[in-house]
Amino acid sequence: MKHYLSEVRDVLESVDATQDGLKSDEAGERLQKNGPNKLREPKKVSLFVRFLKQLADPMIIILIVAAAVSAVIAVLEKESFADVIIIVAVVLINAVLGVVQESKAEKAIEALKEMSAATSKVYRDGNLVTVKSEDLVPGDVIALEAGDAVPADSRIIECASLKVEEAALTGESVPVNKKVDTLALGDQKDVPLGDRKNMLYNGTAVVYGRGKAVVVGTGMDTEMGKIATAITEASEGETPLQKKLSQLSKI
Repeated sequence: MKHYLSEVRDVLESVDATQDGLKSDEAGERLQKNGPNKLREPKKVSLFVRFLKQLADPMIIILIVAAAVSAVIAVLEKESFADVIIIVAVVLINAVLGVVQESKAEKAIEALKEMSAATSKVYRDGNLVTVKSEDLVPGDVIALEAGDAVPADSRIIECASLKVEEAALTGESVPVNKKVDTLALGDQKDVPLGDRKNMLYNGTAVVYGRGKAVVVGTGMDTEMGKIATAITEASEGETPLQKKLSQLSKI
């Protein structure tokens, strides 16, 4: 469902909620069903295993064999070990750089997690209470004001001069004026993310005004979650030079 194209009442019906929020027991059941409102951490591989994977490249194996042969010759001929030292240094530097590059994806996920709010103000049992942001569920009604971080993807249901900084998602440095009104497609196939004025997204921040919104997406179902998924699933293809070197190594 494209919540930004739907009326507030329809959005509330789709998540089985009211403007007064959820009851505590119902929120607990939804939390068990949907899981916590946080980004899923990718499976971590130890540094040692990453290092060994770097050494499994055909060209690196050839260099290691060359280093071993050079070491044997140096011992038999009683020559300098300079060649051996240089080859081993090249292999180690290459492996370390490879491990550093692979670690960037994990650091990107950690950066996304740090942008999430620790606590949020939410209506539970008709009262405004503060809960951990990871305990939010679809259907929760949250209250936001200047200085708050948006804890989950939400559809605005009340708005008073609300402005939100969305640079983390859209790159737009100027705060966006928000509204409750339902959007219209017009001649477009869909409304771009930056133009969804009646939506709030996880990882953005309120800089002015106040408002209420109903949560429609949590955890990996948020726009930030989609970015995290794209980062973890992205596969690095070989460059033309790497392909040629691999072919040469096998030959």
